[in-house]
Amino acid sequence: MGGFSQYFFQIRQTLTGHTVLATFRHNILGHPVLTVSVVATFGIYIYYRSYVVCLPKLHCKQGTIFHNLLDKLAIIKEEYRPTIWCWEPRLQTMLASVVRHTLPDIEYTREVFTVKDGGQVGLDWTRDEGADLSKPIGLILPGLTGSSQSEYVRSFVNVALDEVGARCVVFNFRGRGGLTLKSPRTYCAANSEDLSEIIDHIKEEYPHAPLLAVGVSLGGIILGNYLTEKAEVARTKLLATMLVSVCYDTHEGCKSLEKPGLNLMLNRHLASCLVDSIKEVRHQFESTDTWDLEQVFSSRTIREFDARFTTRMFGYGSVTEYYEAARLHGKIQDIKVATLALNSEDDPFQPGDSIPYSGAQQSTHVAILTTQYGGHIGFMEGTIPSRYFYSDRVFSQYLQAVFNNQDIIQQYE
Repeated sequence: MGGFSQYFFQIRQTLTGHTVLATFRHNILGHPVLTVSVVATFGIYIYYRSYVVCLPKLHCKQGTIFHNLLDKLAIIKEEYRPTIWCWEPRLQTMLASVVRHTLPDIEYTREVFTVKDGGQVGLDWTRDEGADLSKPIGLILPGLTGSSQSEYVRSFVNVALDEVGARCVVFNFRGRGGLTLKSPRTYCAANSEDLSEIIDHIKEEYPHAPLLAVGVSLGGIILGNYLTEKAEVARTKLLATMLVSVCYDTHEGCKSLEKPGLNLMLNRHLASCLVDSIKEVRHQFESTDTWDLEQVFSSRTIREFDARFTTRMFGYGSVTEYYEAARLHGKIQDIKVATLALNSEDDPFQPGDSIPYSGAQQSTHVAILTTQYGGHIGFMEGTIPSRYFYSDRVFSQYLQAVFNNQDIIQQYE
């Protein structure tokens, strides 16, 4: 009986298998469009798993205290899995912004800070008046046209508040964050004078609070230039810093944004935002012949805007000279504050082949963490992405590592 039962079971399995195969042939192979869809989906998934999902790369001088600290971050040993239907860099850049926009606005306490030349900037605080004065502080610098309510800023602020319990302050550049210009001067990537005053101000108000600064895109270039210019002085002010989607080579970044297609469309959108911001306060710039405002307003790219407006405002002879002054590539070895930078190799603002990998590998204080995909301030992940992405998880773990090892970092030479 046992042999008969086994034989009967094998027949049933065979018939069942034939039935499943027949059903598959009828339902799938019998419909060419469905067949192509299934094969394409399977092929995309294989490509995604084989070539898109990758471990991040940490470019850092081996054996240093800073490297040993970063090496303990769990996320550095995890694969970055960008959203499977959206790993193209320009789509990552745009859709990540759309998803993050669902984050609610943050209620800040606005401090209007007057800098030495009479200009004003808005410092937006999340501080609790009754909180410990030694509570860690996170200073956040937005991107080119950003403010304290920019979606990526809100994301970082929420992470700092919820996971580290830090007090946050966002530096809105001149004319940003709803605060109008009080003098005929804006901001640029190569000038960190305002930032230097603000950091001094924060340290005077909270002398015992560890301060970590985060610069995103243009904010990261400004922060990077502050770090290279101040060097050892910056170490007395800042515990650590983080740079996100920073363009190290402004020449190459600008060239990349001028490539026809989506890059140029993104370029023109940002240039339009810059032009509109000057139009709103044109009365501040009409009393001088330093620039031709109508020519400024006709700018269609960031390079044109910088050539006609930014370079003349800050006294550069040409846009090439300005971009060279802003360029961090070749200067990061001067940074003496523990700094983690996060970049994607497909960032349209910063081509992967011009990221200063060798500079980071020789630096004692700078580490660059790169992902193969992620776009510009994108880093979306998950099939159905939430409002918090890979960059937020890196930020969270880095904050915790820094604030939990203050003594080690402060003693690090």
